[in-house]
Amino acid sequence: MTLQISDHQRVRTLVLDRPDALNAFDEALYDATTEALLDAAADPGVAVVLLTGAGRAFSAGTDLREMHARTTDPEFVPGKHGFIGLLDALVEFPKPLICAVNGIGIGIGATILGFADLAFMASTARLQCPFTSLGVAPEAASSYLFPRLVGRQDAAWMLMSSEWIDAAQAHEMGLVWKVCEPGDLLAEATRHAEVLAARPISSLVAVKRTMSAPLRADIDAARERENAAFAELMGGPANLEALSAFAEGRPADFTALPPGW
Repeated sequence: MTLQISDHQRVRTLVLDRPDALNAFDEALYDATTEALLDAAADPGVAVVLLTGAGRAFSAGTDLREMHARTTDPEFVPGKHGFIGLLDALVEFPKPLICAVNGIGIGIGATILGFADLAFMASTARLQCPFTSLGVAPEAASSYLFPRLVGRQDAAWMLMSSEWIDAAQAHEMGLVWKVCEPGDLLAEATRHAEVLAARPISSLVAVKRTMSAPLRADIDAARERENAAFAELMGGPANLEALSAFAEGRPADFTALPPGW
């Protein structure tokens, strides 16, 4: 089981549950989370979805060992939905989505906040967008959503530097709504989720639709640009060096790459 699912007071709580892998998304977890979002969207008894992680991480992003296999193993078999399917489900999700960032959030574990209607973060948690350290491009429409959320310069730093962002910085930027002590995080996020869930689902859906509809074309365009850049860079010299370094347990060295890389 890679995803825990529970219901209470019209709130469906999804807990990413690969704690030994810091809840990194392998194909199975991408598929399970996508299916859970699709099911929650269609379930008339679910008003709000709350997403969090088990253990000391929210999510360490895409499983890099599986990413390495995807780029090097011609027999690699992708899942039913994968990363693209999860993004499709997030873009289309019609009900309030609340994220409770309980620990480190890397890659999609950070960029998913662009789709959160409310985001809570433990004071000890940290976020990282490691795209340049992996030799790839931004993802999840973060190149569009993050500048809207936090402003151009904070977004540029997050997406270009691959540096960690702590909870205080994330709150100051506007990437998360509230910072909580670790022991209070889930209760506080759940309390707010239940306030929303007590409202008419039809009204919640209408509010979200009217807020998100003006962004849809720009989100789709950003994803196309990001996918094209990602396809160009994936498997390139910088990306292969980064993945090889990870697999070998050493720091990546980009100084010997061909000019322009």
